[in-house]
Amino acid sequence: MRYTDEHRQFRQTLRDFVEKEINPHVDDWEEAEIFPAHELFPKLAAVGAFGLEYEPEYNGHGVDHTFTLVLGEELGRCDCAGVPMAIAVQANMATPALARFGSPELKRQYLAPAMAGQQVVSVAVSEPEAGSDVAGIRTRATRDGVHWVINGRKMWITSGSQADWICTLVRTGTEGGYQGMSQIIVPTDTPGFSVGRTIKKIGNHCSDTAELVFDDVRVPVTNTIGHEGRGFQQQMAQFQDERLIASYMVSSGIKRALTRTKEYLKIRHAFGEPLIHNQYIQYTLAELIAENDLLIEYNRTAAQRYADGQDVSRMATIAKLKAGRLQRQVADAVVQFHGGMGYAEENWTARYYRDSRLTSIGGGADEVMMRILSIMEGMSTL
Repeated sequence: MRYTDEHRQFRQTLRDFVEKEINPHVDDWEEAEIFPAHELFPKLAAVGAFGLEYEPEYNGHGVDHTFTLVLGEELGRCDCAGVPMAIAVQANMATPALARFGSPELKRQYLAPAMAGQQVVSVAVSEPEAGSDVAGIRTRATRDGVHWVINGRKMWITSGSQADWICTLVRTGTEGGYQGMSQIIVPTDTPGFSVGRTIKKIGNHCSDTAELVFDDVRVPVTNTIGHEGRGFQQQMAQFQDERLIASYMVSSGIKRALTRTKEYLKIRHAFGEPLIHNQYIQYTLAELIAENDLLIEYNRTAAQRYADGQDVSRMATIAKLKAGRLQRQVADAVVQFHGGMGYAEENWTARYYRDSRLTSIGGGADEVMMRILSIMEGMSTL
């Protein structure tokens, strides 16, 4: 793909924002195990980070998916993974289905304020006994006149303790498996909704992750996104956006981590010379750089094809799989090459190592990505 002046200007705006509004506060937010989304998100909206591909009448910008690539690449330059993940949830994981399939009334009421940064939103799919196996969800919405009555629990919900509304995948039909699901918007001030607990994690400390409880939560049937019973299909399309931006963020994060490591190895001496002169280290870094260059170019090809209206579900699956695995290799290498300092919490490498592990789990584990590819290749069935 070719970048225009508009792409370059947007990239510089985002880069300045990350350096001025996010990175200086990361240490404090990590220690607090939460960041102030309601304070940060209006600022992000002001620089155009939300609603890039959405309609202007709902505070979108009406540009193509290549600008989302730029967003992801610049978010990957953050000094943590928790804040970028929450931003991506708002921009590309909780709202695509609403933007594509929601009624004009729903979009005016929920999408527009979210894209203005006035509301924090999240998406709830996983449950205590159903993570990557979306067919196993049990949270149910039962029809009562003009309302849904929702009961169940959701688990691993990013921004769950701060969200103003949740794009919630529930069962609304009697069919089992992948049938009979719907996406329903649940405002978090609705009686019966509560945050059961926030979850301490290995990494992504500044991103609040919650278990949500739905106890006879009543919401209007008109809060259903798209067609009743089509929730699984809509969520699968939403997962594609999630997996793409995850890969975009990871690739730039890897590039930054390798660059920082090279600079450190130039000034760190051992056995009378800089560590960067060690041929094993050189070759290891060279191979990781080569692998990441391939990922970057693959991402950019996928982004352009998506912008051109092509189906990139296969590319999104591959990108997510390879990004997670490569990130784990890179995290291990940068810690190793920093030696004892790499293992110290005072150094950036420790956080990068902890945060990097999630990519191969969240948004569809590696094993799920391989199962999807196996099905696409005719080697397996659902």
